[in-house]
Amino acid sequence: MASDQAELTAEQVLKRDIPWETYMTTKLITGTCLQLLRRYDNRPESYRAQLLDEDGPAYIQVFVGILRDIFKEETVEYVLALIDEMLAANPKRARLFHDKSLANEDTYEPFLRLLWKGNWFIQEKSCKILAVIVSARPKPQDGIVANGEASNSKRKLTTIDDVLKALVEWLCAQLKKPSHPSLGIPTAINCLATLLKEPVVRSSFVQADGVKLLVPLITPASTQQSTQLLYETCLCVWLLSYFEPAIEYLATSRTLPRLIEVVKSSTKEKVVRVVVLTLRNLLSKGTFGVQMVDLGLPQTVQSLKAQAWSDEDLLEALNQLDEGMKDNIKKLSSFDKYKQEVLLGHLDWSPMHKDPLFWRDNISNFEENDFQILRVLLTILDTSSDPRALAVACFDLSQFIQYHPAGRVIVTDLKAKERVMKLMNHENAEVTKNALLCIQRLFLGAKYASFLQA
Repeated sequence: MASDQAELTAEQVLKRDIPWETYMTTKLITGTCLQLLRRYDNRPESYRAQLLDEDGPAYIQVFVGILRDIFKEETVEYVLALIDEMLAANPKRARLFHDKSLANEDTYEPFLRLLWKGNWFIQEKSCKILAVIVSARPKPQDGIVANGEASNSKRKLTTIDDVLKALVEWLCAQLKKPSHPSLGIPTAINCLATLLKEPVVRSSFVQADGVKLLVPLITPASTQQSTQLLYETCLCVWLLSYFEPAIEYLATSRTLPRLIEVVKSSTKEKVVRVVVLTLRNLLSKGTFGVQMVDLGLPQTVQSLKAQAWSDEDLLEALNQLDEGMKDNIKKLSSFDKYKQEVLLGHLDWSPMHKDPLFWRDNISNFEENDFQILRVLLTILDTSSDPRALAVACFDLSQFIQYHPAGRVIVTDLKAKERVMKLMNHENAEVTKNALLCIQRLFLGAKYASFLQA
């Protein structure tokens, strides 16, 4: 694709002089068609608006007919720019494509064909126009049949489902391998943010494995363009969070950590709002609730609640998220509770620390994620200034040494000895007592150290 074509603007295209008379002479357009075009072409917006109010469907028929029958690139670009301009000036005009008089016209087919055949200008305009037209179609409850859903037409027309599936296919292709280096992905995401309101699009998008294509785009933004792309990507994820099959995909990808990263770092209220609303939807699904606590979301929500947001929905969602996570922590198993306590750094003498049954039943759980809990306990020894947390961390390490068959070896390998030794000179007696216990168990082994049980 030529780079100058990629940067073509609607303004440049609309300055062209299209030889409509020649097209009539060669029978590519009718006399009536030529009259309508002469009336419309190169006129001010106010005059065009009047024509569309009086005879809108006839103009749609002319434009669609040209896109169907004429393949010259300059003319195709021109008509697409005209339609785009018409819809941008008044999006309600998209309903004209669904007028009863066009019931036997295949209004979608030319745009679908151009999605794959044209240069970037043609692809982008066709995608945008299709998304607007499809979204404006009358819903069955309106008592009108949308074009593409009529069953009595003489020939096979492109149905709404055909259009939506073909659009999803093109959008996923853009996310994988954009036709335009900088505009392909933002165009696809912008279009998806409109179309994912449609149940059939959600379903097609999940079947096309589209969810995983969104995940890399959920990343903190620095520029205005990237903030808009991030917002629209998060809008897509929010729309998918209402759809069970999509939630399974979201659960097995890195969506949650990325959403939390975004909400921690974003200052844009619309981004924070859509992410918080998504997290609220996911809170009760599968293991999302536990993961949210693991990823430190409770503290993030507290700091977000302390900020001055103007959006009532956001404040309400933050409160619901906060309450929901508190409920989740209450329901956790004893090891999950212990894990939250350690991961949040809020160590205290809760009963489980000294309960032999807790340690016997859960000792193998400490091996999860390459001894993550032990590593966090060691980080607490390095970084905490709270004497209670230091004392409990030393005691828990000594419990691990006692109850795990390879406890001494594992704790030694993790370089715990040096850290605990430093705490034997701590000013707090509770800290020195538990540091000493830990060192004794480390040197003596479980068998000889059991009598030192505090």
